[in-house]
Amino acid sequence: MKQFLLWFRIIRPQTLFASLCPVLVGLLVASLHLGPFNWRGHLTAVLTILCALSLQILSNLINDYYDYKRGTDKKGRVGFKRALAEGTVNERQIRMACIVTLSITIISGLILCQIGGWPIILIGLTAILFAWLYTATPYSLSYLGIADLFVFFYYGVFASWGTEWLQFKTAGWLFYSEQLTSVYAGAVCGLISMCVLAINNIRDMDDDRLVGKRTIPVRFGKTFALVLFGILVVVMPLFAWLAFGVNWTLAVIVPACFLYYKVLNAQGTAYNRCLLMAGIVNLIYLFLVFISI
Repeated sequence: MKQFLLWFRIIRPQTLFASLCPVLVGLLVASLHLGPFNWRGHLTAVLTILCALSLQILSNLINDYYDYKRGTDKKGRVGFKRALAEGTVNERQIRMACIVTLSITIISGLILCQIGGWPIILIGLTAILFAWLYTATPYSLSYLGIADLFVFFYYGVFASWGTEWLQFKTAGWLFYSEQLTSVYAGAVCGLISMCVLAINNIRDMDDDRLVGKRTIPVRFGKTFALVLFGILVVVMPLFAWLAFGVNWTLAVIVPACFLYYKVLNAQGTAYNRCLLMAGIVNLIYLFLVFISI
């Protein structure tokens, strides 16, 4: 049980809403056109969720490993504790976990690629590539401060659109015209995930500066990062309106504004609570989509 709880913490369960919510939003949007899913649609949905979660866990593990190797993650950090930095696991164990998670991602991804064709192949290959590039190279996306756009697309737009596409392909549709709904709906999830990254980067900006991690707060300052955060919050209901028109999804602005208020007043470990709140905002948006559809 201790080992299970240890690895449960290592995979960062509080972050998994970022990959789960856009997939579920894509499934809900698909149901607008397909109605109740048949058994094949259910199986495809389970595989999509499995692939999305395993891909994010892989990204988290790679991030932990290379941040530790670079000295970015240290014992006693302000953020959530990292197992390697705390010494509760060793590098070999993390590498083995990466191999297992990558295997699950590839196996489930290959099945989805057979169903969805070249769009899913393209999304899958680039997702694995960017999971690696996020931290693992000398020119990593997170260290250059350009990871935000990739988070928007892969934890938002591509996740929702790809999920809907797989449902239509499973149902035997060769073409469908209502593709923008899932794009706009997923964009809201992408903006929330960008907020998660912004909270991480604002919290860690002093440590990041010391190790040469040039995130947006490090490059342009905390004030600029907070203004950008506010813009992300304001744009959320715009994308919700583009996706669904005037309905309950516009109310996502309420928890998002509350999150922004908390981030503005956060210090130290309070940012960790803001990260958990951002996951709740994603769940609230998912619920709003559900009741609107």
